[in-house]
Amino acid sequence: MTVEPDLFTAAAEDRQEKDPSSSPLAVRMRPRTLDEVVGQQHLLKPGSPLRRLVGDGDGGPAGASSVILWGPPGIGKTTLAYVVSKATNKRFVELSAITAGVKEVRAVIEGARRAAGGYGKETVLFLDEIHRFSKAQQDSLLPAVENRWVTLIAATTENPYFSIISPLLSRSLLLTLEPLTDEDLRGLLDRALTDERGLGGAVTLPEDAEAHLLRVAGGDARRALTALEAAAGAAIAKREPEITLQTVEETVDRAAVKYDRDGDQHYDVASALIKSIRGSDVDAALHYLARMIEAGEDPRFIARRLMISASEDIGLADPNALPIAVAAAQAVAMIGFPEAALTLSHATIALALAPKSNAATTAIGAALADVRNGLAGSVPPHLRDGHYKGAAKLGHAQGYVYPHDVPGGIAAQQYAPDEVRGRQYYEPTRYGAEARYADVVERVRARLKSDE
Repeated sequence: MTVEPDLFTAAAEDRQEKDPSSSPLAVRMRPRTLDEVVGQQHLLKPGSPLRRLVGDGDGGPAGASSVILWGPPGIGKTTLAYVVSKATNKRFVELSAITAGVKEVRAVIEGARRAAGGYGKETVLFLDEIHRFSKAQQDSLLPAVENRWVTLIAATTENPYFSIISPLLSRSLLLTLEPLTDEDLRGLLDRALTDERGLGGAVTLPEDAEAHLLRVAGGDARRALTALEAAAGAAIAKREPEITLQTVEETVDRAAVKYDRDGDQHYDVASALIKSIRGSDVDAALHYLARMIEAGEDPRFIARRLMISASEDIGLADPNALPIAVAAAQAVAMIGFPEAALTLSHATIALALAPKSNAATTAIGAALADVRNGLAGSVPPHLRDGHYKGAAKLGHAQGYVYPHDVPGGIAAQQYAPDEVRGRQYYEPTRYGAEARYADVVERVRARLKSDE
């Protein structure tokens, strides 16, 4: 006997209503209305498309019959779909693109058509991980969307402009969800501790234990509630009135990192990371990187520090260091944690083991010092812009030697202002690839001096 997927969902809801305590805390605390949703305030304000979708507002229901929710894991995409179905009194069917295929999608659509025709009951189809569907599989959704046989709410963690076919994207309302903040998760934990659907005040959560739970959650509401449930269960089993930090550590199997992202530890650990890279101690660098990751540090902050290190401490000793750091920063911005930890490790190891040179750092430092001390004379006339009318009468660009017309491509003429002529800012090392630049600089400077 074939059972339609939506019957599984209905059965699960029946079990939850009969025995709520049998469901995970994350399920029990699932918001029932949009007002209970944490975070995403930019989507929940009066008159927003999401409010109109459920008929909440002056505009009435939104015109789109398809919605795409784009955002990182654990921030409420499934919850929003569930709330929409409840608010609109529609059947809710959930499928995952990881396990479902065209056959399952067609079964849901056919069931929705029968429900609409026989019982006048419309269906919300929530399709998680839609980016995992192939183009042909996504095409199978188009008739249902166009004919409004279902209200499709699809969720993706990847950029929909690259992962979802244009016909489906053009027929959908795209809503971008933002990562949950610590304040969002703190409110969720507080509600779960006191609400009768949750822990009903059975235990309390001190600040240090709460802070560790927030670090463990990493912006993921589901992870936060799962960790809270495990810690609360352990505390209740030990007949303790509160969930201690030790209990949280034991249950989530992750030691609390003594790290204040807004205090001295933030800067101390970041400084230690860079100094370990500068000192070529790859193992120490990875230790401090791990501490920053575990403390919930913004991966973009770490990536920025690595880019600075690539120029400040490595420079031309390894010309590939900066491209690696920049590529890591771009990758981190696209994928986020937890996978971003792999990219940050990749870049940290490459930078720590690269040959070191601070010649680029000292060069710009010396040049800036001269400029700040007033050594900023006039640009030599032959280097000035000669493209505008009247420039020739002023002597601009007169006598300029075009380097590409000279054998070797180096034109011996004055480039620096008189005030700093002959000053040498860049002093290359003989480390790594910079040794080659040292030889080049020596030859070029000797050739340029031949004009004197």
